[in-house]
Amino acid sequence: MSQQPNSAAASPTRPVVNSWNEWDPLEEVIVGTPLGARIPPRPDPIQRRTGIPAAYSGVVIPSGIIDPLQQQLAEFIHILEAEGVRVRQPDLIDLGAYVSTPNFTSQSGYNIMNPRDLVLVVGDEIIEAPTPSRERHFEVLAYRSLFKEYFLQGARWTAAPKPSCADELYLSEHHRRAYNIPGYAITEFEPAFDAADFVRCGRDLFCQRGDRTNRFGIEWLRRHLGDEFRIHEVETRCPNPVHIDTTFVPLGPGKVLINPEWVVKVPEVCKNWDILEAPRPNGGVQEIGGVRWDTSGWISMNVFLLDEKRVFVEREQVDLIRKLKDWGFSPIPLPFNFPPLLGGSFHCVTLDIRRRGTLRSYV
Repeated sequence: MSQQPNSAAASPTRPVVNSWNEWDPLEEVIVGTPLGARIPPRPDPIQRRTGIPAAYSGVVIPSGIIDPLQQQLAEFIHILEAEGVRVRQPDLIDLGAYVSTPNFTSQSGYNIMNPRDLVLVVGDEIIEAPTPSRERHFEVLAYRSLFKEYFLQGARWTAAPKPSCADELYLSEHHRRAYNIPGYAITEFEPAFDAADFVRCGRDLFCQRGDRTNRFGIEWLRRHLGDEFRIHEVETRCPNPVHIDTTFVPLGPGKVLINPEWVVKVPEVCKNWDILEAPRPNGGVQEIGGVRWDTSGWISMNVFLLDEKRVFVEREQVDLIRKLKDWGFSPIPLPFNFPPLLGGSFHCVTLDIRRRGTLRSYV
């Protein structure tokens, strides 16, 4: 996919990668693409439930989904570029190829629409996450040419230890039921985390443990970032937590949007913040061709900030839009009901590479 430069490129005196939080004014962003996406392969040791018949495993997602999804992404990108933001997109890779290592074989890949899931940007550093999702083992290769470019321009580029994804990493549903074992889908066999289980507030990062992120992975990132940063775990009632951006969403200095059904309590460091409870989502679960797709309805909270005031939100989420206005924000409503069919929304499909700001503490 071609990369189109524009006037928002970093100057020689400023870092090409610079993103410390979720709200500083946006200058450059990677937006994923649904092209080539596949229905998630089955069986899978992490996915506990799905309305997708096994016969569809690994099949190309039909144009009836991809075309309108592309149109919605195009409108989003158009607005970003009109605001002077430089938009980059990944290279296409063959998602139909078997994903195979000495420890597992997966029938296919999944998609390259959600860069937030697998890559964390902290300041001038790009960190590739050690995802436990087997079908996504090599997905980050779609961003390799961009990361090489950023590295050659001065960015730091790190990859966490690639997990073996051996059977020992996964706790089967059979064992959970048979032995009444509490816990999530992965064990502590090796470090594992998805980048989307972390959100950034300057020197403080917030995370959740769940079906993609274990304690081992959180500790690896804590030691890697060092004493300059603090990582706080957000407790959740969600029985199968996957990614923090439907649970705990920072909206600015001292402001966080929380899921009132899932958040048990906010971390102590947030005690003086404005805690904004998200309203219940508007609309129902998406069905295409009679197949139910299992992205949480709380994907309504998956917003993306252009700056401290302007925030992209799905246009059908009228209650959230009203609340955001009451809280002093300027919502940018857009039709975005198709991206959740591939597992994400505004925050998931973006990776903010450069924001105009510096490292600060907000607690």
